[in-house]
Amino acid sequence: MKRALGFVGLGCWGSIALVFPTGAQSAVNPIGKSPIDSLNAEISTSDRRPTTVPPSAQLPNAMPSVEELSDVQPTDWAYQALKSLIERYNLPIGYPDGTFRGDRPLTRYEFAALLQQALDAVVVLRGTGDTFLAEDLEVLERLQANYQLALDDLDDRLTNRLRPRVDRLELENFSPTTQLRGQLIVALTDATEGSATLVHRLRLNLTSRLSGNDRLFTQLEAGNNGGDGVSFVQNQDNNVLGTTGVLAGAGGLDYTEVDSSVSVNRLYYAFEPIERLSVTIGPKIAPADFIDRNRFANNSALDFSSSFFVNNPLIIQNQIDRPGGAGAVVSWDFAEIPLTLTGLYVASTAEDAGKGGLFRDRYQTSLELEYTPSPYWAVRLQYTHAEIEQTNIDAVGLNGEYSIGLGIGLFGRLGFGDYDGFNRVLLENVDANPTSWAAGANLRNWPFPGNFAGVAIGQPFITDDVGDATQTNLEAFYNVQLSDNLTVTPALLLVWNADNDNDSDTIWQGVVRTVFSF
Repeated sequence: MKRALGFVGLGCWGSIALVFPTGAQSAVNPIGKSPIDSLNAEISTSDRRPTTVPPSAQLPNAMPSVEELSDVQPTDWAYQALKSLIERYNLPIGYPDGTFRGDRPLTRYEFAALLQQALDAVVVLRGTGDTFLAEDLEVLERLQANYQLALDDLDDRLTNRLRPRVDRLELENFSPTTQLRGQLIVALTDATEGSATLVHRLRLNLTSRLSGNDRLFTQLEAGNNGGDGVSFVQNQDNNVLGTTGVLAGAGGLDYTEVDSSVSVNRLYYAFEPIERLSVTIGPKIAPADFIDRNRFANNSALDFSSSFFVNNPLIIQNQIDRPGGAGAVVSWDFAEIPLTLTGLYVASTAEDAGKGGLFRDRYQTSLELEYTPSPYWAVRLQYTHAEIEQTNIDAVGLNGEYSIGLGIGLFGRLGFGDYDGFNRVLLENVDANPTSWAAGANLRNWPFPGNFAGVAIGQPFITDDVGDATQTNLEAFYNVQLSDNLTVTPALLLVWNADNDNDSDTIWQGVVRTVFSF
């Protein structure tokens, strides 16, 4: 109930009868008489006192006129009702700061106290012979008679129909401590390479809070092993830079090549042992959940679909991030300055002693220092060391975002790496110093609220030591929000020299991504 509705109900009097079903009326009128009879029998000017309410629900102070309410204008729909309440009944309306706060919900305590003060005002006015009061009481009696059947029906619905359903829902509640959220991505895609495909990925997120200051996060995932045109080309040979690339994740759609069997994709426990310190541990952690975040390019279900524009491929090693692994994350928020320091260690073969275990190949350790001086911009300095398939990797990165108003957001990522070792998957020595960069922009709430467009371009792995060319990615999309739970996003992807291969033709790929959230 909004405050405006509550006050107007008091001003119109008959609305009071509509607020309470029969069960609630009995509390005001225990002997079954009409409100008018109850007023005559029970209210006196000598013993009626204001109801005591909690400090958080104290009533406003009386205002001499409605014109002194700074947030109530003569054009407001409730203006005349408020004016009548003040002038006729001298009821308390405004707060000490001269506001009415008509868009704030009215608590039950406030309503009860306001009702009593309204009745006090009626008793005072009864002795004055006020003709307006007599008219209001007559209206109240007529409304009570006219709406008695509706009140009885409402009481029956609440008592006999709604209450059993509520009880059943409480008994069948999924969990008192766990929240379930789901997301289904269905993408129809076609490209100049390969055939048209339908790709889908389903994720179920279960978040449990055990003590209020912690969370246990579990994510189940399943797909249809679907691929797209860019992945088709990159998977033909060594798949150096594909969506599941050996050296870097720089392929087509981020949600392709997801296994059809249901698997645990995330499983970790996060808590705060002391203020400003967050600790996360678990057997299935993905580095991208904690570092290299970006408001404008970081969610393949919302903005860019390409795996390259989701993260910096040198900082987030997709051989670790995509399967996830056991490890820990520690994040510290500085008290006096807007800095956050995050460190993590994740090993994707921690469960298999024969393949490396917890502290050997394949693992990634990273540090990120985030500086957020205002809501408009942020910058992140990053470092990653990894060992993947006997290749040692060291990389530094820079991630920035800037909002320039009017719904326009700019972002960029830059990375420098050093790859060294005999890669046992590629079966060749890797000695490369790659550079990676990406830049783009988003335009939000255009032309309708909730919709937004984006465009980005970049090169994931610039080096003369891997391949004979440089792969370049470009993506443009337009996200249409049909409802809170449904979005449709047409997108265009272009990839030149896929997998750093000069023989690869330019790939044009169209995508229509549909996301169901529940």
